[in-house]
Amino acid sequence: MWHREELLKSIWHAFTALDLDHRGKVSKSQLKVLSHNLCTVMKIPHDPVALEEHFKDDDTGPLSNHGYMPYLNRFILDKVQEDFDVLEFYRMCWTLCYKKNIHSQHLLISDRDAFKVWCIFNFLSEDKYPLVIIIEEIEYFLRKMMEAMGSGWSEESFADYKLQLNTKNCLTAWELIELVGLGLFSKGLDRQTLSMGITEVFTELILDVLKQDYMMKKGHKRKNWTERWFVLRPTSLSYYVGEDVEEKRGDIILDQSCLVIILKCHNIFLLFEISASDKKKKQEWIQAIQSCIQQLRLGLLSPHREARLRRRELRQRQQVEEEDLAERMKQLQAASDTKQRELEAMRMKMEEAAAKAALEELRRKKTQLDLQDRYRLDLEREKMVRQQMEEQVAQKSSELEQYLQRVRQLEDMYHRLEEALEDERQAKQDEEAMRKLQARLLEEEAAKRAELEQIQLQQQRALCQTEAEKRELMAEQLAKERDLQAATLQLERLEKERQGALEQYEEVSRKLKRAATKTKTWKDKVAKHEGLVRLIQPGHKGLQQMTNWGPAAFTDAELEQRKKLWQDSKNQGTTEQV
Repeated sequence: MWHREELLKSIWHAFTALDLDHRGKVSKSQLKVLSHNLCTVMKIPHDPVALEEHFKDDDTGPLSNHGYMPYLNRFILDKVQEDFDVLEFYRMCWTLCYKKNIHSQHLLISDRDAFKVWCIFNFLSEDKYPLVIIIEEIEYFLRKMMEAMGSGWSEESFADYKLQLNTKNCLTAWELIELVGLGLFSKGLDRQTLSMGITEVFTELILDVLKQDYMMKKGHKRKNWTERWFVLRPTSLSYYVGEDVEEKRGDIILDQSCLVIILKCHNIFLLFEISASDKKKKQEWIQAIQSCIQQLRLGLLSPHREARLRRRELRQRQQVEEEDLAERMKQLQAASDTKQRELEAMRMKMEEAAAKAALEELRRKKTQLDLQDRYRLDLEREKMVRQQMEEQVAQKSSELEQYLQRVRQLEDMYHRLEEALEDERQAKQDEEAMRKLQARLLEEEAAKRAELEQIQLQQQRALCQTEAEKRELMAEQLAKERDLQAATLQLERLEKERQGALEQYEEVSRKLKRAATKTKTWKDKVAKHEGLVRLIQPGHKGLQQMTNWGPAAFTDAELEQRKKLWQDSKNQGTTEQV
């Protein structure tokens, strides 16, 4: 499941790499190439005419990113389906931008690991441009990476690093890659361990892999148990032949109707029987699958996406609370300043009244002898004025007491806020304890993984032995095949010899037939011309065969017998050849 904001972040990196002058503008030819590559990777038809029509008023100058964004949303992102390879899309955008921003000679990580860190940055960065990742998300990523590598987290080192950042408190993608590649928080660990930690965090955050391990699965037809490598994602449970996840055997789609009962996971139509190697692993798998099903029933995203949203909401709430607290403190300070000004004005009035009273007392003393009667009247008037002044002072004292009570209430509120902050710090300490517990569980899982790797090595040695036996059998089979080929060649040679013998026999038969014909012709000629001179012959010894050259050495019966013997020996030789 892809999200448009994450796709736009990768496209922003590619667009920024094409912006050589850093003015937020890219030429139309470069945008054509970028749009064609995006359409190819996302498996949607590319329409170059639409790009020309969209920017028809700006054919000569460069095009701004504000003008490209509506085209990107309307003609590309709105047409994207779910079946394209998101990783291939990320790699295409990465290829366009990483060579201009990374100098890998001094980094401890490979380009492949740098690509994974870049994808993690796009996932954890803020949804604002230019893209940056804040210090809280940097700490979250580094903690997960260190836990994946089985190394402890150093609060002191990270605190020193935050002091180095000063007021910036954020990094770009390339600064984050350099931070990880320089090994500032992974000192003492080799490159392979660092790559493993990056890969594990990438698998969880980007590939949505919540859990993966070997388990036994019962077949649907043969009903036999086979070990498979299971990979749990928020909406599916896939199983493969091995942990290289190259040969997939099937998917178990998780939805709201799925149930997990002991060792079985089934929905309305299908039933899958899966067995774990021990009770602990069984409980972990059941809890993980039930969590996914509960998330689907609640209509929530994957756990790490929900965690990211919760972290952002918490930061926003904390920011709002801090702003409210600052505003309240400003209001309290303003009220305190107002009361202070009122008290100062009251003190000045009292001082003025005292000065006036002293002045009146001086005048009264000067005229005491002459105006004694008037003095008594003035004295009574002064008493009345003093009484009024005392009443005013009492009233002002009451107002001062109310103000002091308000100040005490504000101080009490401030103490309650401090207690709330103390509760928050305690919650953070509890969260740290839970993280340590998770780290210990991860260490136990690493030990179990090492044990599984030992078992895998034993299996590989057994496979090597089986492979050697297989090669011996193949060598024997090849020897038998060579013998069979030699026998076949010999049989073909004998067949050719038999054919040659038959041809010779036919040739001899034709010669005998011609000889017999010639003999008959000469007999006729001799019978016709009786006057020819006969050769001197020995006495008659019986019936003899006559030839063109005289009497034969064999009689007809002997000739037939020899001919029969020759034919039998030839037939016998032909049979042996066959």
